[in-house]
Amino acid sequence: MTSPAFKRILLKLSGEALMGDDSYGINRATISRIVNEIKEVVDMGVQVAVVIGGGNIFRGVAPAAEGMDRATADYMGMMATVMNALALQDAMRHIGLVSRVQSALNIEQVAEPYIRGKAIRYLEEGRVVIFGAGTGNPFFTTDTAAALRGMEMNAEIVLKATKVDGVYTDDPKTNPDAMRYKTLTFDEAIIKNLKVMDATALTLCRDQKLPISVFSIFKQGALKRVVMGEDEGTRVLP
Repeated sequence: MTSPAFKRILLKLSGEALMGDDSYGINRATISRIVNEIKEVVDMGVQVAVVIGGGNIFRGVAPAAEGMDRATADYMGMMATVMNALALQDAMRHIGLVSRVQSALNIEQVAEPYIRGKAIRYLEEGRVVIFGAGTGNPFFTTDTAAALRGMEMNAEIVLKATKVDGVYTDDPKTNPDAMRYKTLTFDEAIIKNLKVMDATALTLCRDQKLPISVFSIFKQGALKRVVMGEDEGTRVLP
């Protein structure tokens, strides 16, 4: 193919993806490489929205959160995602990629509030939109936020960036005979408990017929290959 297979995508980045080889926090070389890969697809005319997790920051305070009220811990995690969103935006600014951060929590001094119409307009103008603070509600993961924002933005696909290059029949690190699924149905992913995304996110995407692609963000050029419709990662289809 000579042109992208998708015009608008929702990229789900875990906080852990920003750590690189570090134990927590943000690795500058890693975040720089990720934003350069995003710029590559934006330069091809693809509209990109991003939902970012916060595990890389929250991991550092997780021991202190043991025994904490779940809602309180979840709000702390949401604020960690906003920190990651700002770091992502700053890295994009350094390479001339225009982006906007929208937060589901009201933090107007550092990020715009989430407004669907504005976000869609930014995408149409060629800007990257980074969504922080998850859904803005405790008890929901950033996977669910990605599914929701993907549907609200009318994205054609949700791309889940992980540490492995797809979904396997078994853990490829411990089982060399594990096979990568090229495609799966949503029902197969749920029944086999393949942990593509959490059950709520999977069900939302299935019901709205929004496909998911799971790929490795650490594999050079993988994001572009997925966007071009090549055989990369695992595609979960209705």
